[in-house]
Amino acid sequence: MSSLDHVFAALADPTRRTVVRRLVADGPTSATVLARDLPVTRQAVVKHLQALADAGLVSSAREGREVRYAAQTEPLAEAMTWIAATGVQWDTRLDRLATHVALRGTRRR
Repeated sequence: MSSLDHVFAALADPTRRTVVRRLVADGPTSATVLARDLPVTRQAVVKHLQALADAGLVSSAREGREVRYAAQTEPLAEAMTWIAATGVQWDTRLDRLATHVALRGTRRR
């Protein structure tokens, strides 16, 4: 599985997307703080954070007794590049299809 596959797999879960959004918006924080506003336990948040870390989307650092998690945006940039390139490919294909349909329509008249 490529790193891009790991990113998309991690972001497929809505709770993980919420965690990433929160980390990007609010900065580094603990799993306990993240769990306060989520409908899952702290332990579930830790598992989601591990999946995000495996995909390179978060990093962790121990501060005393607490582990703080921070968003890593580089993998998101790679995913956005892939999405944009794929969008261009689809636009090109759809433009060719539209041209083909238009030409067929003028030939039948």
